[in-house]
Amino acid sequence: MRNNSFLVSSLSSIMRHVPTNMRHRFAPLANGISATIALLLSCFRAISGRTSGFAQRLVSQSKGSVIRVRCEATATEKEAPVEKYEYQAEVSRLLDLIVHSLYSHKEVFLRELVSNASDALDKLRFLSVTDPSLMDLNPNLEIRIKADPDAGTITIIDTGIGMTREELIESLGTIAQSGTAKFMQALKDSKENNAAHSNLIGQFGVGFYSAFLVADKVTVSTKSAKSDKQYVWEGEADTSVYTICEETDSDKLLPRGTVITLHLKADDKFEYAEAGRIQNLVKNYSQFISFPIYTWQEKSRTKEVEEEADEVKEGAEEDKKEACIYKKKKSITEKYWDWELSNDTKPIWMRNPKEVTKEEYSAFCKSTFKEFIDPQAYTHFTTEGEIEFRSLLFIPGMAPFNTEDMLGAKTKNIRLYVKRVFISDEFDGELFPRYLGFIKGVVDSNDLPLNVSREILQESRIVRIMKRRLVRKTFDMIDEIANRENKEDYKTFWTSFGKNLKLGCIEDSGNHKRLAPLLRFHSNKHEEDLISLDQYVEGMKPDQNAIYYLAADTIKSAKSAPFLEELVKRDLEVLFLVEPVDEVALTNLKEFKDKKFVDISREDLELGGAEDEEKGKEMEKEYKELCDWMKRNLGDKVAKVQISKRISSSPCVLVSGKFGWSANMERIMKAQTLGDSSHMDFMRGQRILEINPNHPIVQDLNRTSKVAPQSSQSQKMLDLLYETALLSSGYTPESPAEFGAKVYDMMSLALAGKSESTAGEPSTSQAEVVEASEVITENDPWKS
Repeated sequence: MRNNSFLVSSLSSIMRHVPTNMRHRFAPLANGISATIALLLSCFRAISGRTSGFAQRLVSQSKGSVIRVRCEATATEKEAPVEKYEYQAEVSRLLDLIVHSLYSHKEVFLRELVSNASDALDKLRFLSVTDPSLMDLNPNLEIRIKADPDAGTITIIDTGIGMTREELIESLGTIAQSGTAKFMQALKDSKENNAAHSNLIGQFGVGFYSAFLVADKVTVSTKSAKSDKQYVWEGEADTSVYTICEETDSDKLLPRGTVITLHLKADDKFEYAEAGRIQNLVKNYSQFISFPIYTWQEKSRTKEVEEEADEVKEGAEEDKKEACIYKKKKSITEKYWDWELSNDTKPIWMRNPKEVTKEEYSAFCKSTFKEFIDPQAYTHFTTEGEIEFRSLLFIPGMAPFNTEDMLGAKTKNIRLYVKRVFISDEFDGELFPRYLGFIKGVVDSNDLPLNVSREILQESRIVRIMKRRLVRKTFDMIDEIANRENKEDYKTFWTSFGKNLKLGCIEDSGNHKRLAPLLRFHSNKHEEDLISLDQYVEGMKPDQNAIYYLAADTIKSAKSAPFLEELVKRDLEVLFLVEPVDEVALTNLKEFKDKKFVDISREDLELGGAEDEEKGKEMEKEYKELCDWMKRNLGDKVAKVQISKRISSSPCVLVSGKFGWSANMERIMKAQTLGDSSHMDFMRGQRILEINPNHPIVQDLNRTSKVAPQSSQSQKMLDLLYETALLSSGYTPESPAEFGAKVYDMMSLALAGKSESTAGEPSTSQAEVVEASEVITENDPWKS
């Protein structure tokens, strides 16, 4: 039997006749056939090599039974040959992915085509340094864009380097072939590389095909500066073929450059064939391109024209009249079309900061970010070294009217440019943390990692370094405002953006040391003004080792809270946290300059003083029986009852445990629209009732608990005392109606007692009941 190598070679020869783009479909089948036949051949070789005895045993076993043959290979089986294939791309499908899946917005087609035109002009400018004759045919370096709504076309003209026939095939006929990237590589490899000319934009070579986002056919007519012939490239959407021919129409010949004509789709004609829309796109994406961009715009002008009018003029004689015809001028408005420069604004961040005035910075901020008043501060800087970029940041003069515009996921306050081409203004924390979303400005870099569509900033080490430097410059701006002689400036800033810095204490633990000195709060010693944490620490008592604070809904309620009584008596300053974010912010800060933050509404408040501790121990022994009696009667409402160190005039107060929510936080969480009530019991801190042994009510209860511990009257007084402490401590009674009923009962008892005490006294006068009409108005006290 012949060797199976013949079969393998035959199959290989057959595969060579299969078209290249179809081989990957037949390869698995051919390999399977080859492997199967090779296995059969090895089995037959094993059978033929056995002895006759083995053959006789096979014959004897065949009588009345089925022959079972087990093939055993006597030689090592040869491995099937491994064939290598290149990936085959379906061009039409690839173009469909580029057009419909790569870009988020259709309007970016103009940005990509203008960027390509700018690259062509840059190449020409660079090459003309060594060959000035390239500029002879047309010395102007410019871009012109014309929209024709009647024809449904957009024409983009540049006077750049142009392309030869070979370059057309290489650049436009090959998907993702970037002529710019190849030119940049040539610059790097050249000894004459000049960094000043390496500001080309294109990277991935797919920007041209974005034209098919809005066009169903694209025509490119180009004339290279190094060639005498002009060629026309034409391609259509949803197809993988294109045509190239030489331009023969003398009216369409160019001295140099490229003309791209987009034949718009039916759905896009009304939007993108409009002159105003084109101009807006240029101003948004390509406003800072270094070459002039002209758009075809409709304009109007006023001019005077002569008109004829008949008028009868009377002479000296009444009976004689003669008609006099004379000419009169009038003004009319005339409309016409002409080219208009659309990128007249120069990139202010590319200039030297010493040459830019404060008025120019303010004007740029107002025009770019639609601000009404001057910014509070700005910083203009260039970062070099590990990463290079230019940036211009502003602190707005006022907060936006809508809070979501400042704290939303995508604020559109930072405009990212790559080589002065606008990339995006939609970032979700890539360049700035969310709490600094009020900062507005521009960032321009040459080496940012972008995705293929150049719309999304990719996560990388470069981006993280850039973010840190931008945040550091922002803190420098805020510090500068805080250190100004005019303290009203920082007060204005704090009113607008103070909540953002407090949010930063929660979100950005790495910058706590920069954030803490910028915080401002009210206190019991500064009810009207705001103080910083530095000012608080400077005014602390020598033996004070903590920063005290109290969270409440208003300054008035914080000022009247019972927790404050003993601290005010000792002349200690307490910060008032009256905004919902305040308590969480300080909880995350934990400490400032080695001084811990202490909530005076929580248990285990230490105010210091050895004498107070000795006195407190004596009180605990004396009132231990009362505390136990109150705990038994209140049950699970409180975790324990103890002597208080923080109140001096109130009978009692309810404090929160070490863990869980405070009274203020519990109130805030209850008010949440999407709050989960199932978590309330879990997070609610254990309440501790602290009593004031020097108060008459507590002393009376102490006597009652010893004499008549089962008295129902004492129980009612204890319940009323507890629910009153709930209110004064910032909590809400579970049943306000029941609490009100208890107050009414106590009032009734008080009035009844007063009536009994006056019942035995003789009446000195008897009140007379009169009707309303008999009231003496002369003695009306309200009129006196």
